Amino acid sequence: MSSRVKRTYASRPKAPFPPSSPVSVPSSPPAPTRKRALPSASEGRPTKKIKLASKPKQKTLTQLHFCIDKPTLRKCANCNMSYTQGAEDDEALHRAHCAKVKKGMEWGREEEKEDVTEVESRVLLKGGKKGRIVCVRADATGRIRTKLNTLYEMMDMSLSAPSLSPSVLHKSKVYLFLLPASSTSSSSSKERIAGCVIAQQISTAMEIAPSAQPTDENESSPSVPLVVVDSSSGIFCYPTPLPTSLGVPRIFVSATDRRQGIAGKLLSAAAKTFVHGCQLDPRKGHVAFSQTTGDGLALMREWGGGGVRIYDEDQ
Repeated sequence: MSSRVKRTYASRPKAPFPPSSPVSVPSSPPAPTRKRALPSASEGRPTKKIKLASKPKQKTLTQLHFCIDKPTLRKCANCNMSYTQGAEDDEALHRAHCAKVKKGMEWGREEEKEDVTEVESRVLLKGGKKGRIVCVRADATGRIRTKLNTLYEMMDMSLSAPSLSPSVLHKSKVYLFLLPASSTSSSSSKERIAGCVIAQQISTAMEIAPSAQPTDENESSPSVPLVVVDSSSGIFCYPTPLPTSLGVPRIFVSATDRRQGIAGKLLSAAAKTFVHGCQLDPRKGHVAFSQTTGDGLALMREWGGGGVRIYDEDQ
């Protein structure tokens, strides 16, 4: 007989009851996690420095004064140029121009590779210096063109004269008197332009009257009315045009080289060589001047011996 097993509720496993009180939570917060330290600038790669923009420097201002009793327009006694005192552009232009007038412009041997002819060498001056005379066409092209244009501008500014027209330059030659750039050596390769004469081919000119036109009402007027050239210097000419071959529209000598005979040497060289195979004589009226400043008038009377004429350079 098989035995029966009786199961009762007491034999089942009892489930655990939940606790009557809640589980206690620790009062202190959890320990923070340690972060990995970054390498320092000395241990790792170098840090990039940021360059701060510097503040722009403030321009130094110049205190100007408005003065009524003193004129601001000045005229330099060395270069004869008028400029406005206090104007930076005018003063800078005057300094550059005055330096060229005093010492002359530079001249290089490489510029003679073009159409430049040496007229005379080892020309002795009154002060004992020795130079040479070269000749070039006034309308020359190439590298020497820039040098000549700068020379023309300086001469016109110094003489307060207008620029020569292209038609005049086409019929002209430029004679330059060159001196060594260094006063201690006469064989230096660097030279400077101490003087310049522009010689122009002309056809007619007017003869200068021997005396000034009378201004007194009691004096009898001349039979032929004279042409007034310069009343301040007393230059009057006869109106009849006479055949003349050579005209001189511009003469220039640097301020430091004047009173040494440079202008006379240049004029004599031009009279000898301007017309090929024919030497011109100023005492016979073969040479004429276009403009007559104070120095030009004295040179005309001394070098020409009273035979130099007056002409219009735009003929």
